[in-house]
Amino acid sequence: MERKITFAQYGCGKMAKYLLRYAIEKGAELVAAFDINPAVLGKDASEIVAEDYPKTGVCVSPAEKAEEILGSLKPDVCIIATRSTVAELEDIFTICAKHGINAITTCEEALYPWNSSPALTSRLDELAKAGNCTLTGVGYCDLVWGTMVTNLAGSSFKITKILGSSWYNVEDYGIALAEGHGAGFTPERFEKEIANINHMSEAELKELVESGKYVPSYMWNQNGWLCSKMKLHVTSQTQRCYPTTHSEDLFSETLNATIKAGDPTGMRAVVTTETEEGITFVTECVGKVFAPDEFDRNDWTLVGEPETTISVNRPATVEMTCATLVNRIPQLIDAPAGYVTTDQYPYNEYCVHALNTYVKSRNL
Repeated sequence: MERKITFAQYGCGKMAKYLLRYAIEKGAELVAAFDINPAVLGKDASEIVAEDYPKTGVCVSPAEKAEEILGSLKPDVCIIATRSTVAELEDIFTICAKHGINAITTCEEALYPWNSSPALTSRLDELAKAGNCTLTGVGYCDLVWGTMVTNLAGSSFKITKILGSSWYNVEDYGIALAEGHGAGFTPERFEKEIANINHMSEAELKELVESGKYVPSYMWNQNGWLCSKMKLHVTSQTQRCYPTTHSEDLFSETLNATIKAGDPTGMRAVVTTETEEGITFVTECVGKVFAPDEFDRNDWTLVGEPETTISVNRPATVEMTCATLVNRIPQLIDAPAGYVTTDQYPYNEYCVHALNTYVKSRNL
């Protein structure tokens, strides 16, 4: 592709600081930016990156003008960095599909929403096919929980079980996420509001998830992604939630409260997936208020012959998410129309040259 890739940035918050810079410095051309925060509206998008970043000539517009502006400009790609569920992105995904604009998002569920929001994902898939564009989701989990694991599997003779564990500090993500993990709850409240799913049957939980009344842990979608990438057939999937605790009192700046020793500091959500091929996945997200000696970590073990473990400690989650997304853009443009998750893409690669030089096809 000879010309620059054009892109719009939808959501100009914390992630956009990196997304804008990474895309621009990889040779893409920003043509529009959107947000709902009055503090950034009307500013040159460069101010999202840094005060002294070169001006882009593109001012941040109100999100309600996205359809009008995107429909007029029709950029090659819209980068979406706002919320965490596909339902929350339905409107902007629909706008992009209607106008034939490829869209890629940092939304966690969007990585593999087929097993959590199948009806909505199918509708978006149909809209994208009608608009001849591609919708997808990526993040650092695309690598650290995904292609890193399946690449490692290529060095195995036999695998019977895959164990995954990801730890993150809920202090880094705000009060809504902290409370969603039960941080600061009493043991009784945790049991009533979070661990109540532990008493549900697999069918009851599946119905609750697919109805949109319960948002499962990130590993729910990740196990689906891994099984799809490895061409495994899921026979059952369950999730159980357990409180995490600490032996001493912990002060949470996010909650502005002290969590007493023995009370929930957060949640350990364990997803177990069984497959026809005999490989079992047991993966967990551990989100809690960290003690002073704890840190973000990711551990994966492939049980079989040989048994192999890989760990990624203290990952730069935000930067890795944004770099993964930007490096995926040429593959997004080359992908078939529809809602196409990255398990269907080639393995991601580091783009040494400008992004447009990696685009191979599709009417551009």
